[in-house]
Amino acid sequence: MRATAPAEKAGIPSVSIVASAFVEQARIISKYLGIGNLAVAEYPGHPQLDDQGTVRKKSEQVLLKNFLDALATPAKEAVRPDEPGPTDIVFKGTLNEVQDFFHQSQWSDGLPVIPPTLERVHEFLKYTDRSPKEVLGVLPLEYREATIWSVAANGVMAGCRPEYMPILVAIVETINDKEFGFQHSGSTTGWEPLIILSGPIIKQLDFNYGSGVMRVGRQANTSIGRFLRLYMRNIGGMRIPPGATDKGSIAQTFNVVLAENEDAAAEIGWQPFSVDRGFKAGENVVSIQNSCNISGPTYTAGDKPEDHLEIIAEIIGRMMERYIYYCAWTGRQNHLIVMSPGVAKAIAGAGWTKRDVKQYLYEHCKSPAKLAEKLARASGITNFTLCEYVKKGLAPKEYCESTDPDRLVPVFWSPESIGIVLSGDPGRNQTKGYASNGRQGAIVSKRIQLPAEVI
Repeated sequence: MRATAPAEKAGIPSVSIVASAFVEQARIISKYLGIGNLAVAEYPGHPQLDDQGTVRKKSEQVLLKNFLDALATPAKEAVRPDEPGPTDIVFKGTLNEVQDFFHQSQWSDGLPVIPPTLERVHEFLKYTDRSPKEVLGVLPLEYREATIWSVAANGVMAGCRPEYMPILVAIVETINDKEFGFQHSGSTTGWEPLIILSGPIIKQLDFNYGSGVMRVGRQANTSIGRFLRLYMRNIGGMRIPPGATDKGSIAQTFNVVLAENEDAAAEIGWQPFSVDRGFKAGENVVSIQNSCNISGPTYTAGDKPEDHLEIIAEIIGRMMERYIYYCAWTGRQNHLIVMSPGVAKAIAGAGWTKRDVKQYLYEHCKSPAKLAEKLARASGITNFTLCEYVKKGLAPKEYCESTDPDRLVPVFWSPESIGIVLSGDPGRNQTKGYASNGRQGAIVSKRIQLPAEVI
């Protein structure tokens, strides 16, 4: 529909064909794309759940008529619904009444919110030198401006502290970056953004990066993780029913912030993740990438680096092999390995660098080409072959060194496509993998801009 709307505005009649489950989402998107009745032809049911004969029958008897009816309907300009201004008082009442009002208005995430009073919002604004009216971008699906003011208001609602404001601003700058692809964040895969934090600000604001990391419980990690999902819902418009714009079929909930243990990295001579991302050591950096799947806890042991990495390659690499086709289809890959400092220390003790670890995983994680192509067809990418996408320049040449369906291809595109972050309990030998969903939520990193005067 993001393609048919510009065509209609250019005077070219167009129709979007959607399955039944997406009709309501299409109606809402149409409104925010500026055309109140953007032509939609419904396919009854879902074609991937029908046999070939049923698809043909439905297409001939139902879809064709829907298509012609939609094509014959003149497009009309949409009228955006009125919304309150930034400083408008939208409600007065008791705390319980405020909660009910926000839930009914679909301005909450189902959890109690802190009422964003003007006083509380202004406390957050003290921690940034930027104007409350500054627009950081425009977020689909509802194409609403992401302002400094809205960052502060949602930060209040999520239970953040005012001093977190510079991090919140960097987060919203990150998801507004075109490379991130925010418009895909309501896809059926149900992927969830993962915030990775680097720099001295981790200790200054008391983030957890040890035992229990990625668990709710520390205010900084938890409230900021919640903030991102709440902001995506309230400003971007990603809402589950009774809204209809977030189509995560079996989705995930928000991740708390993954804070890096930079001391552990320095102790073994590895650079922090932020340096891998092109920043200087000691800079405060936010990185956000999608997390489509998380491996189970992977325990390793042994005297040699290979003893640990063989298990990681077998368990985590096997989990990530199912995303080969999607990364090829979208032309992007950024998987993440979160390694406890103890495992990293055991590997580095033999003189291995982070680059050596990535090279090992690249060389030893392999998967049959036919599996990637089978999974692509099951997801609806028909006529998919890895060789086709190599020819298009979307996948590395290693994916088409032959046409043998049983040939083994790399799970990882290159050593550089693997991110490694040290975090978690330093006294346990555990590693986890976070699989990426290709270009949807591609990794983007931003420097955190602190106010000139620290309050």
